[in-house]
Amino acid sequence: MSDAFTTRVLTLTTGSTERVVDITGDCEAFLREAAAGRDGLLNVFVPHATAGIAVIETGAGSDDDLLSALHTLLPADDRWQHRHGSPGHGRDHVLPAFVPPHATLPVINGRLELGTWQSVCLVDTNVDNHSRQVRLSFLG
Repeated sequence: MSDAFTTRVLTLTTGSTERVVDITGDCEAFLREAAAGRDGLLNVFVPHATAGIAVIETGAGSDDDLLSALHTLLPADDRWQHRHGSPGHGRDHVLPAFVPPHATLPVINGRLELGTWQSVCLVDTNVDNHSRQVRLSFLG
């Protein structure tokens, strides 16, 4: 494979609660090796039907606010056609329409080009699936 494209899969344990998991450090560690000081793009992709990738502020309550907003938009009740798993699990399958399963971000001089308060996060509302994969791919 060419040095222009490098990819790696992270495996994360999200547990049995809804979570916003900051993976910015994992992205930066991957880029130190994969980008080697070059410009390009980082694609972050979660190959799951019930999780997404968000670029948001973390640690100041925005991550909890996101989960709260998702509860308002997608309540975990019995209204969903998709009915296997935990009660309200059908809403987890609608989540990627609001929090997409991917993000493509600029890399300049081998570093992720985020705003001051931005973090790359896995958003997982599926309490039935405790293990998630995230594919990081650098093109440069």
